[in-house]
Amino acid sequence: MAKMLMYAAGERPVAEPIAGSRSVARAVAFIEASFAQPVSLAMLAATAGLSVSRFATLFRQEVGISPHRYVCLVRVRHAQALLRNGVPPSVVATEVGFFDQSHLGRHFRRTVGVTPGDYVARPSLVSC
Repeated sequence: MAKMLMYAAGERPVAEPIAGSRSVARAVAFIEASFAQPVSLAMLAATAGLSVSRFATLFRQEVGISPHRYVCLVRVRHAQALLRNGVPPSVVATEVGFFDQSHLGRHFRRTVGVTPGDYVARPSLVSC
């Protein structure tokens, strides 16, 4: 169902199921539902019912990456879908919660390995 993305060493694919505590599961569900809005660590910790420091530690232990990085990966995953559907990168950036196209480009390149423009221009990448 979900498409697999390329990730930096030590990161888990977003599509991989996350087994762990209910607290982290609630935060992950919140991220998946609210990725396009500003998502703060304090918001996520409150959703999980934990202190900020405890939440950040538990999230990293269970998911393998920081909450911020996970939010960025979810945004990039959704950006890929929009780009595949022909939405321009400048529109995609704001639709998925990045500040601007440059912000999208930085995170997209770090995650996927190419810029959003190259991703659309190379059909072999889009069909992954």
